[in-house]
Amino acid sequence: MKTRLLLPAILALWPFAASAHPSVQPREARLGAPIRAVISIPHGCDGSATVKLRVIIPEGVISVKPMLKAGWTITTVRGPYAHSYPALHGKTLSEGVKEVIWSGRLPDDMFDEFVFSAFLSDSLPAGQRLHFPTYQGCEKGEARWIEIPDKGQDPHALASPAPGILLRPAAQKTAAAGHKAGALTIEAPWARATPAGAEVAGGYLKITNTGNTADRLIGGTFPISNGVEVHEMGMVNGIMKMRQLDKGLEIPAGETVELKPGGLHLMLTGLHAPLKPGDTVKGQLRFEKAGAVDVELSVASIGAKSSGGGHMHHHH
Repeated sequence: MKTRLLLPAILALWPFAASAHPSVQPREARLGAPIRAVISIPHGCDGSATVKLRVIIPEGVISVKPMLKAGWTITTVRGPYAHSYPALHGKTLSEGVKEVIWSGRLPDDMFDEFVFSAFLSDSLPAGQRLHFPTYQGCEKGEARWIEIPDKGQDPHALASPAPGILLRPAAQKTAAAGHKAGALTIEAPWARATPAGAEVAGGYLKITNTGNTADRLIGGTFPISNGVEVHEMGMVNGIMKMRQLDKGLEIPAGETVELKPGGLHLMLTGLHAPLKPGDTVKGQLRFEKAGAVDVELSVASIGAKSSGGGHMHHHH
């Protein structure tokens, strides 16, 4: 189906509209990391309003959650994955969202964006494009943005290209992921992004003590901050309060201690620069017995509840 081109004035005001077909942001994404995908719809079908958008989720994109959208009804279609994927807390995901469908009304002379969060499995092929076939239902007719270019082919040469993202290699695995330091195993270290001007940031991770004696997390050093403290949040007389653990955090023998939002956590103080989603922050944690341990915090979104932007974290 032929689609009507936007007016040049509108094109000039819309930075994503290099052409008149739907696009997806970001243009590139790293494997083994969370993603906030934004599908942009620039116009309707031959002058008629868009009333439904159906996006197909490709294999390897897991833990999909669409964002609420005012004026639109959102439904999902779930099904089995072709493969199982590791997920948070040792779980394995074998099924999940395969399609996201938005129903509402978008006039032809306006554009809009449709958002979902997900996680890109590191089993996907780096260096290739990942495509999201998109069906745009209108009051009159339908546009099917489902064509996938051949290797080396310019997607703009296609009449109805599917929105695509270039896949970048996963971040190099470091001592932070499943690292052993003496009797301690450190897993899933991450931090929340911070707004410009913020002086502190929260850090989170899981520490397992496989030994016969307790150890203690007493601090650390991160070049991006002036100091590292161990804090605890809890209810005091019905009020949530935070306090520093002056003597550090005990890691009992044979137990796992998790630092997470709303509870125990690291506090990076005196930030020299804001933490941005997708960044990694290198530093060291210091334990009473295990000594200094190199870690690398993966930065999730502001206010995230987990390293996957609030939904999951990939374990290696």
